[in-house]
Amino acid sequence: MDLRHLLPLLLLLLASGPAAGADPAVLWSARVQPLLDRHCVKCHGPIEKHGGLELDTPVAVLAGGDSGAVVVAGQPDSSPLSLNLAAGAEAHMPPDKQLSDDDREIVRAWIIALGDAPAAPAASPSGQTAETRAFATVTEAIDVLMAEAWARQGIEPAPPVDDAVWCRRVWLDLAGRIPTEAEQHDFLQAPSDTRRAALVDRLLDSDDHAVRMRELWDVFLMGRGKRESREERRRSSGWWSYLEQAFRTNRPWNTTVHEILVARPEGADAKGASWFLYERRNDHQAIAEAVAPLVYGARIDCAQCHDHPLAREIKQAHYWGLVAAFNRGKNVEGTTDVAESAVGGFVNFTNLKKESQPAIVTLLGGPTVAEDRPEDGQQEEDRDDRYVDPAAKPRVPKFSRREAFAAAATTGNPLLARAFVNRLWAVLLGRGIVAPVDEMTTRNTPSHPELLDWLAADFAAHDHDIRREVRGIVLSRVYALGIAADSALAPDPAAFSSAAERPLTAEQIARSWSIATGRPTENDGLRRAAVAAIPDVMPREYQATFQQAQFLSAAPALEELLKPVSESTVTRIAALPAPSERVEAAFRSVLGRAPQPEEAARAGEVLGGHPEQPVEAVRDLLWALVTSPEFLTMP
Repeated sequence: MDLRHLLPLLLLLLASGPAAGADPAVLWSARVQPLLDRHCVKCHGPIEKHGGLELDTPVAVLAGGDSGAVVVAGQPDSSPLSLNLAAGAEAHMPPDKQLSDDDREIVRAWIIALGDAPAAPAASPSGQTAETRAFATVTEAIDVLMAEAWARQGIEPAPPVDDAVWCRRVWLDLAGRIPTEAEQHDFLQAPSDTRRAALVDRLLDSDDHAVRMRELWDVFLMGRGKRESREERRRSSGWWSYLEQAFRTNRPWNTTVHEILVARPEGADAKGASWFLYERRNDHQAIAEAVAPLVYGARIDCAQCHDHPLAREIKQAHYWGLVAAFNRGKNVEGTTDVAESAVGGFVNFTNLKKESQPAIVTLLGGPTVAEDRPEDGQQEEDRDDRYVDPAAKPRVPKFSRREAFAAAATTGNPLLARAFVNRLWAVLLGRGIVAPVDEMTTRNTPSHPELLDWLAADFAAHDHDIRREVRGIVLSRVYALGIAADSALAPDPAAFSSAAERPLTAEQIARSWSIATGRPTENDGLRRAAVAAIPDVMPREYQATFQQAQFLSAAPALEELLKPVSESTVTRIAALPAPSERVEAAFRSVLGRAPQPEEAARAGEVLGGHPEQPVEAVRDLLWALVTSPEFLTMP
């Protein structure tokens, strides 16, 4: 039997999450809010407020409307919000549609849960919890606050993974590949009380970690390059080297963000920073839409034509103000410089009431960048004295809008730290404390508000120290949890009480395939092939494709890796005398563990069925293992 041609079970991974529990916050975010968004918020939201009733946030729902309260906590049969959904109700809602029994039951369950829910840490209007407790380390804060959350929700977290599994997980997360057998062996032989911390420190200090972080943040900041030419330009412009060096030297995150927003590299370490703006080719709206998730943790695209229909704090003025922050810039052809004029760029936008307003650089939840505006009809003169050095190429204005915005966005802007730690948490645990990570708005509440507040404040207080944050997370109890034994009974993913099933990225797959097959890890052709087939990084919803399955079951690049060349895994294992030894060696080389009895028996049958072709049989077994769900997901 040729196991290479079995369709990989990757297509079955990551089915939809389990039903939400009885926690009203979980029910709201997972079930009620999407339901009301689809059927109610158009007429009862921040833009239209029929009857004075708004249904886009729990606070607004509980506030009621012109006719009074619509929810009585714990009593759906006394709550107009529930009663009016029933067929035949006098004030039937939605007016032209009947919701299903299941949808109505979701609303009833939420109202019931409101009456039974234990109190959680309260959040202030600013989004910060009322009190900030003191903890000695990031790990201690996570362990204490997560344990308290599980206790409040009555959740028993999954058991922790063993050291071998933890070792494989942390290598994949921090170095972007599985460990070699020797690396795993050395870790397991180290003193048990210090080996985890020692390995984390070693990996954080490695070039592999700098490359892994660059791979991730290149996609987060720029998106996947859909053509190889775009990837090549990122490499040749110095953008990749810039990001790698920033992570290699643990440059403060606010410094890195400031450099890419200002786009005026000073010194060799900053060369390439301007590519963040340059690649968007003077499309100032595209720049604004890319900057917002970086500095606010939220997309603002929906505020282009009107205030955000759901997130009340995001105004149309924020969208066009952010456009104005960059609309004086222009790419200098033949270079990677982004010049900036000292004048111009004063634009107006029109709201839904056809009112024209000036676009002023205003930060979300923060200050406005002050600048003198010309009187209507007054023409500004672009004089030399408006520039620091009139002879410089490109010239730098004495007042730089984008530099003023960058300074405001990276000093005194608490959203910058919140956005980063939330995304980092999602990278390492499969989901953000606020999810999706680019929708950190007042209506999309954090699952663990005190924890997010603490992590963000601590990150900013420690000079935006990325390594400190990574180290604290991966040494925590929550990072080391296993996957729930019974996925059907697993709590909501937002509880973080078990490990999430995270698919590997293309780069992790390519590099780990090379390790497992005993081939050099620097294989750019393999990496490119994997990226072309599996381009997504942390997708909102995992959707396996036929293209991915075809790549995994018949990849020419993988066939090349499994050729029986000198010192390869295929050659080494095929030389072992007994099929049972070959099976054991194959599982340890690929999955980092011994086979279970049933696995050993099945694999032994495969090898034993081809005694005259040991190399081919070993190759087929290795192919099946490296394309298995276990290999292609985080352990």
